[in-house]
Amino acid sequence: MIFSQTAEYALRAIVWLADHDGAAQTTQQIAAATHVPPDYLSKVLQALGRADLVRSQRGLGGGFSLTREPEAITILQVINAVDPLKRITTCPLGLKTHGKNLCPLHRKLDDATAAIEEAFAATSVAEVLRTPTNSHPLCEATVGGRAAKQGSSRG
Repeated sequence: MIFSQTAEYALRAIVWLADHDGAAQTTQQIAAATHVPPDYLSKVLQALGRADLVRSQRGLGGGFSLTREPEAITILQVINAVDPLKRITTCPLGLKTHGKNLCPLHRKLDDATAAIEEAFAATSVAEVLRTPTNSHPLCEATVGGRAAKQGSSRG
């Protein structure tokens, strides 16, 4: 996988929250629905909070929710909040003759990373949820033509 498990978990959590119309979700609810270990998810949610992508609310009816609309959150912002994509700016082998003049292999790898950054910077979480497909993000099956969301009473 190109992305770390942490980035994958962060994306799952953000998509889950975006799909719940601003309703606060507990760590346990998010963990169960996204198949992320609760302790690990807590750390991921803290990082997302530091990046101002989620906020936590204490007390009855509390939990985590997005700090802004899903249209205003990009996939790249989520990834960069927990495990930023790493660009190749100097020779990874430390070859002094290469320095910042990357060889063709490392130039291609960095170009690919740049293309990924560009695509994810242009993709909002809302767009992910709107993309036509036969499956709904983080859902097992459909009920009556609608996605049956795990851990949710919404049909």
